[in-house]
Amino acid sequence: MTQVTDLKALAERLRQLHGGKMLVLPNVWDAASAGIVAEAGFPAVATASAAISAMLGYPDGEGAPWQEMFAAAGRVIRAVPVPVTVDAEAGYGMRPRELVDRLLAIGAVGCNLEDTDHRAGGLVEAGAHAQWLADVRSAAGDAGVPIVINARVDTFLPPSGIPEPDRVAETIRRGLLYRNAGADCIYPIGVRHKRDIATLIRELPGPVNGNTGEQLDLATLQELGVARVSYGPRFYRAAMADLKTAVQKLLP
Repeated sequence: MTQVTDLKALAERLRQLHGGKMLVLPNVWDAASAGIVAEAGFPAVATASAAISAMLGYPDGEGAPWQEMFAAAGRVIRAVPVPVTVDAEAGYGMRPRELVDRLLAIGAVGCNLEDTDHRAGGLVEAGAHAQWLADVRSAAGDAGVPIVINARVDTFLPPSGIPEPDRVAETIRRGLLYRNAGADCIYPIGVRHKRDIATLIRELPGPVNGNTGEQLDLATLQELGVARVSYGPRFYRAAMADLKTAVQKLLP
């Protein structure tokens, strides 16, 4: 395990990257993809649970055993000298201190934590999830490493059950709770419209994580004030599509 002092420095560096210039994170899934991203000059690396679980042969949404997910993330972390934030899905049912200890054991200094309930469906009750995030923040403090928590709000995803007209308001409500609980960044995944992400940036204090899309290129997101951009499994899927095309050409 990396020394606590080294992990603390990496965590503080990752937090600093959420201010000023927009932090762009082309999500990775293994040591090779992580090396490519780091060698290209990106100052931090982020994993994508959907890509790693697919690589391991499991469905996304905590379909893979956490042991395999953490082992894969650990190989990513060992491959690069920059801070790594791990997509830890909804925490795999772990208690906060266990989650923090397991993240630090592999050298992770940041994590995505989503509010989807992978067991019951829909979203976890917002107050309960906020308390859980607060306990994660407290556990990280006790461990001496200020892990950067990117609190994913899944209200814009159809399985959330949130009607489309209510999604912005519910995202703000949840985002404020999570931010007050100690989350460093709020991630409203799946926002497609410029007006919606603009409202969220205006109403939510602190950094907001965005995604690119038809209406939202990097320049637009930067203009709006997005602090961090992530891509989930997009590059993994593109790589697999290229492989499929290439091998099909080999068939007689």
